[in-house]
Amino acid sequence: MKFSASEKAAVLSMMAKISPKAGDLGAEILHRLLICCPQMEKKLNFDVTPGSADLKTHGAKIMNSLASAANHMDNLADNQSSLSDLRAYNLRVDPGNFALLIQVIQGVMDSHFHGDLTPEVQAAWNKFTGEVSEVLTSENK
Repeated sequence: MKFSASEKAAVLSMMAKISPKAGDLGAEILHRLLICCPQMEKKLNFDVTPGSADLKTHGAKIMNSLASAANHMDNLADNQSSLSDLRAYNLRVDPGNFALLIQVIQGVMDSHFHGDLTPEVQAAWNKFTGEVSEVLTSENK
């Protein structure tokens, strides 16, 4: 899917706000995700206590992966292929969990950046995260 110049600018603008807080935001996202889906905790081999260093580290990885995707919006499939392979073949993460993850990311973004999420930015972000989710859950290599 093609992104317009204004959509790219909107996503990159949000990522510029998110990136300095990647660990804290990512930890909050994972904490909320585990509240919504507690069975996922069994698959994680690290400390999931709110505020733990492990939660921040893993949360930062998720958010940094999104930042990388935002910087490669014209070629998401190639940019995210290693993460897609890791999800499918090593971690065996259920693709259905990505939809929930995207919803949780949206909620955290709204709570931290409410004034920045204009309808246009929200639409661009929804399109972007939908495309990232599609790439990560695709089994067509």
